[in-house]
Amino acid sequence: MQPLLCTDAVRVESYVGPKDERSLADDVLDGLTRPFKELPPKHFYDAVGAELFDRICELPEYYPTRAERAILEERSAEIVATTGAAELVELGSGTAAKTRLLLRAMAEAGTLRRYVPVDVTEAMVLECADALVEEFPDLRVHGIVGDFERHLAHVPAPDGPRIVAFLGGTIGNLAPEQRRAFLRQLRAQMGPEDRLVIGTDLVKDRSVLEAAYNDSAGVTAEFNRNVLRVINAGLDADFQPEAFEHVAFFDEANSWIEMRLRANGAQRVRIDGADLEVTFADGEEIRTEISAKFTREAVERELRAAGLRLDEFFTDGSKLFGLAFARAA
Repeated sequence: MQPLLCTDAVRVESYVGPKDERSLADDVLDGLTRPFKELPPKHFYDAVGAELFDRICELPEYYPTRAERAILEERSAEIVATTGAAELVELGSGTAAKTRLLLRAMAEAGTLRRYVPVDVTEAMVLECADALVEEFPDLRVHGIVGDFERHLAHVPAPDGPRIVAFLGGTIGNLAPEQRRAFLRQLRAQMGPEDRLVIGTDLVKDRSVLEAAYNDSAGVTAEFNRNVLRVINAGLDADFQPEAFEHVAFFDEANSWIEMRLRANGAQRVRIDGADLEVTFADGEEIRTEISAKFTREAVERELRAAGLRLDEFFTDGSKLFGLAFARAA
């Protein structure tokens, strides 16, 4: 553990060390040598990727952010009143844009004591902590710079009743076996007073789903190709991102949107930082993301398998998005 900042109001610790800095090379080496090539979506999010995703969230076709915000605007006070929460832990916290609705409800209820953001991007955690203690003068922030799948054990012991938030539909980016392992790990960390709030995108008409990942402005396409720029910068590779076409479609059998990059023409790419040379046939694809879509029943089933009990399932008025509210069974 490396302490990055320690004041009366803010403590930020980093659990990202030299071994973690190899994760991009390891992921590229593993993913691009498989029979069907793939890359994990966590590598979308350098500074450019984060800015592109912020733009995606404002697009007319991209409903999840607006729908989840609408649920939180309507239900945050109810969630806080039900839990009496003094602390909010957020996994994959980013800019904490929607989380402020929960923090504000906690402050208005007079219970807010601590916020624990967990995010792999150091600058994001530091900037978010600084902004929030200014917005909420009595708040203490204990930031964790780390991967929410691997560093959950470093989340500090609760300071009173706690909400653990995993928003944005990010749970859908995990493959089914990863979701099971992650939810069980979460369950193991939860006390009897803790409550879990998970954002889940819902199954709906294929045209609505596919439009959200194929926007007319082409922002999602640039976001998708950005993973190749991340590899170029981080591993001294020579991908030509514009030589790959963005592809996104709904896989009904798996109930997920799948994003891919398709090679336009045969290509050979050198990735010095992973000591790897990769060839692509014309039309060959790399899977870069899955985004699972759920029903209430599917959410309840997965939570139950992890030892969690679904208490409430909130949706927006159009039933585009769901917010699961759960506890340890």
